Amino acid sequence: MQHRFGTIEYQLKRRAVKHMRIQVLPPNGAVQVIVPHHASDSAIAHMLEARTDWIIKHQQNFLRRPQPIELQWVSGEQHYLWGNPYQLELIEQQGKHQVLLKQGNRLQLRVRPDTDTANKAKVMQAFYRQQLEQAVPALLEKWQPCMAVAVNEWRSKQMKTRWGTCNINAKRIWLNVELVKKPYPCLEYVVVHELAHLLEPSHNHRFVGFMDKFLPDWRERRKLLNQRPLI
Repeated sequence: MQHRFGTIEYQLKRRAVKHMRIQVLPPNGAVQVIVPHHASDSAIAHMLEARTDWIIKHQQNFLRRPQPIELQWVSGEQHYLWGNPYQLELIEQQGKHQVLLKQGNRLQLRVRPDTDTANKAKVMQAFYRQQLEQAVPALLEKWQPCMAVAVNEWRSKQMKTRWGTCNINAKRIWLNVELVKKPYPCLEYVVVHELAHLLEPSHNHRFVGFMDKFLPDWRERRKLLNQRPLI
């Protein structure tokens, strides 16, 4: 649910946590406020007042980053797969829509003539989802026994402000399809991050301890993940 404090819009989430915290999320600086169920409106307002400068500073940092390019899905555009740039080749032909990886870091987008921009994007999105579905099982197979946790299922979807989420009760994790555009170590970081929530639901010191134990370079991976805009 969206709320406003002065010029700051934020999403308020009441959870079974001990302390209140504020998150400024990539890629556009959306603000999320997580509080215990019993937190009063006045306590939330007091926290936001004390952290207003901090919130604005972090939002401005996101605004200073290069903004995503509006894609037209035409030959010559640059697209990313696992952190590597690929040049798009648009080929119009009859038959099945598909995306093919070619030598020389080329992505061939094969569509029927007169396919509009929205449908070209859907074809590419299906390709990206397929790439993610091929990569994740090996990571789960690696990390679940290592961390002594197990998920019932994982799913992928487009998310504007989160790279991943974990439903603790259902033991289900969601991963942002856009992760396939980032270097592979970033995907591994997000998978470990979400699995760690099965050990500790919040982002407290205990959670950080698990991340330090299982993936010591997680801070570098997080920085790599967030340093470029989604495109």
